[in-house]
Amino acid sequence: MPQRTDLAQEAWQLWKKDAGETTELSGVRAEERTLFGQQTTFVEILSEKGASALCKPIGRYATLSLESCFAREPEAMKNTCLAAAELIRSLAGPPADAPVLVAGLGNRSMTPDSIGPKTADSVLATRHLAGTEGIPKGYFSPVAVMQPGVLGTSGLESAEAVEALVKQLHPRLVIAVDALAAAEPDRLCRTLQVTDTGISPGSGVGNRRTTLDKASLGVPVIAVGVPTVIDASVFCSGEANAYSGMMVTPKDIDLEVRETAKVAAMGINLALHPNLTYEEAELLLL
Repeated sequence: MPQRTDLAQEAWQLWKKDAGETTELSGVRAEERTLFGQQTTFVEILSEKGASALCKPIGRYATLSLESCFAREPEAMKNTCLAAAELIRSLAGPPADAPVLVAGLGNRSMTPDSIGPKTADSVLATRHLAGTEGIPKGYFSPVAVMQPGVLGTSGLESAEAVEALVKQLHPRLVIAVDALAAAEPDRLCRTLQVTDTGISPGSGVGNRRTTLDKASLGVPVIAVGVPTVIDASVFCSGEANAYSGMMVTPKDIDLEVRETAKVAAMGINLALHPNLTYEEAELLLL
């Protein structure tokens, strides 16, 4: 049974482990870099062969290590947020007059699934500030923020709610933030993935909903995610079926979601509002 993961980096590493470390996967390009002192891995899936091997759509994926956020090292949080902003900016492109719609996906009432809503709480909503006295023109990019909730509490698919707002706002870009699933415990809340392939809400826990991507919404979709759960069968030997459908999450998940949601939100804010410094963005969220 293949290990379930939403992380392209992890899927690539698992493939290499099975195929042999020196084996190259046709249709996939990967490299590791340091960004603001933070370990970052870039995986680009270039062909259907690569997509099939990794079970991921064709596109660009970047994963950022969040280890230093929990090490309490000086400047660690700042450098991690700056690195996250650089990754998001590289896919989002320069500011424009058309707004960006940020969607915090997930269920606020379930801590491991609350990355999206808690990130959205700290994303700067600025679409309504255009023309406001005292704010220089172009200082803020127009950004709208939404939290669509989940089907069980709203009666709406996330994709339906996002699509309705896309038709109303005509954004140049959608950024969807959601919790992910990993295949290895040491990646839980220690990795942030940014991709231009969109996202299928709930896919990490086998509850795949309508995909949010350019094909379904008509505008580019960047997905920002943090793995918060792992399939329980990873810890079992020969008893996988007994634990089918069970997911495991860290014991201090409330703290870890809070910290990682801050990184995601600050990364989005700094990427979309290049005039802001890290210190100014922090003050605006107090």
